[in-house]
Amino acid sequence: MKKPMIILTGPTAVGKTELSLRLAARVGGEIVSADSMQVYRHMDIGSAKIKPEQMQGIPHHLVDVLEPEEEFNVVRFQQMAKEACAGIWERGRIPIIAGGTGFYIQALLYDIDFGGGEGAGPYRARLEAMASEGQGPLLHRMLAQVDPEAAAAIHENNVKRVIRALEYYEETGMKISAHNEEQRKRESPYSFLYAVLTRDRAVLYERIDRRVDQMMEEGLLAEVKSLRDMGLKRQMVSMQGLGYKELFDYLDGGMSLEEAVRVIKRDTRHFAKRQMTWFRREKDVTFYPMDGRGEDEVLGDILADTQRRGILPPHSLHTDHNEKERTENDTGWNRSFLDR
Repeated sequence: MKKPMIILTGPTAVGKTELSLRLAARVGGEIVSADSMQVYRHMDIGSAKIKPEQMQGIPHHLVDVLEPEEEFNVVRFQQMAKEACAGIWERGRIPIIAGGTGFYIQALLYDIDFGGGEGAGPYRARLEAMASEGQGPLLHRMLAQVDPEAAAAIHENNVKRVIRALEYYEETGMKISAHNEEQRKRESPYSFLYAVLTRDRAVLYERIDRRVDQMMEEGLLAEVKSLRDMGLKRQMVSMQGLGYKELFDYLDGGMSLEEAVRVIKRDTRHFAKRQMTWFRREKDVTFYPMDGRGEDEVLGDILADTQRRGILPPHSLHTDHNEKERTENDTGWNRSFLDR
């Protein structure tokens, strides 16, 4: 029997965090973060990372586990997330994959084969040196020459994926776009619900702007200054996150603080639009509009769908929202259901 899994995703600022906590409490779940920045320590405000006191006793995985100097990519995410899920199932719980990095979710959900390691050979080193010298647009043009489909799908600012696509072509002589299309046809090894939260675009953009203002009020600039003082550089993978690279530019004298904040808001809105484009392209997705609906109603729809699809057995939901107060008997159904 396929192991159960729930995906809870959507664009940035749509409201995933609170709903993921409530969902985990109801189904006896643990949360696996599908976020490319929350994995790093010392990057709390700009990544909108959940605080320990907000977790309500729900275990969270792939949060605060790497130093910002370390590289994190889709292959490493896939490996770490599969390990986390194995432990969650062993404990008789349900993995809830929560976050907005659609490529990571796809890699885990369909167990994508990336066709070899993301190596550290001389070609990769040359491309990374070009990126560090500000030649990201040139790398993107190089990709457009050998794999126009991949270039159309990957934003030129996503230098990490541009480099990987070029590296894949260099290693295999094949387009990574063709490889990815083949992988997209794979059947998932899991019994899953792929839930995507949505909001009206104008409402979402207003929430994004408010979030950026709140991050600045909470000390995002001081956080970036601290990271800079630790020796981190603008071109590092961890510093490519929204809010970090723009404030690095401000600290380096490249723009005013007012302009940096404006660019963060603009680029975050563009990012949310690209996220929704990605999710609309994915198969097996169920959309849950948040506009004009309370969290209780949206959560009820998600729970009903998990049971209707047989992901969770009947009469399995917890009524208690406090993880700490659950008993061993509360999770027994999970283990017996998983072992069927």
